[in-house]
Amino acid sequence: MFDRLELIIGDKINLLKNKTIMLIGLGGVGSHTFEALVRSGIGNIIIIDNDTVDITNLNRQALAFQNTIGKPKVDIAKQMAKNINPNCHILPYQIFLNEDNINDIFKQKIDFIIDAIDTINTKKLIIKKCIEKNLPFISVMGTGNKMHPELLEITDIRQTSYDPIAKILRKMIKEEKIKQKVPVIFSKEKPLIKGKIGSNAFVPASAGLLATSYTINKILEEEHE
Repeated sequence: MFDRLELIIGDKINLLKNKTIMLIGLGGVGSHTFEALVRSGIGNIIIIDNDTVDITNLNRQALAFQNTIGKPKVDIAKQMAKNINPNCHILPYQIFLNEDNINDIFKQKIDFIIDAIDTINTKKLIIKKCIEKNLPFISVMGTGNKMHPELLEITDIRQTSYDPIAKILRKMIKEEKIKQKVPVIFSKEKPLIKGKIGSNAFVPASAGLLATSYTINKILEEEHE
């Protein structure tokens, strides 16, 4: 089923089959990240999300359909993976990741971590834990109130602008004297409105696909080195 991908990467497809990716968040960004990871041949995916599908998710989330409203996102994701690639092993956690459970979750074998949530305190925990354990990761900043996916880019947190989440994280990095690079996906676009957060189908999805692209390419680059 991965014939087209193998034309690009050859037998490195077997490398992807043996990797374990932890994806935190299955919303507008994370749901598209998840689908792309499964379709990219990743063999093991740990998914963490405490939420159920809401009717307001229909405009942007890959797991949101009329018949999935009210159902846990991790359950829908597991079924989606089964329908795409039955050999992809999904380990679901319907939990809210916090300081009480993060140590237990991070005890597992993890090759790469994708942070696709918008809860500030949890993002801080994830970044600090990844640095502590020397785990490769990518953290996605805010995608709400944006209309131009072409203004998304991957950079170090210190190079970000126009993003309120990134501003808070930059402050944390500075105060805690973190020297390591903190790779993030953020938009250079100024938010269109303040207060309530609006969204569309294409900016969060584009950020999610960028997160998958970064992850897959980093894995392949490390193998080449």
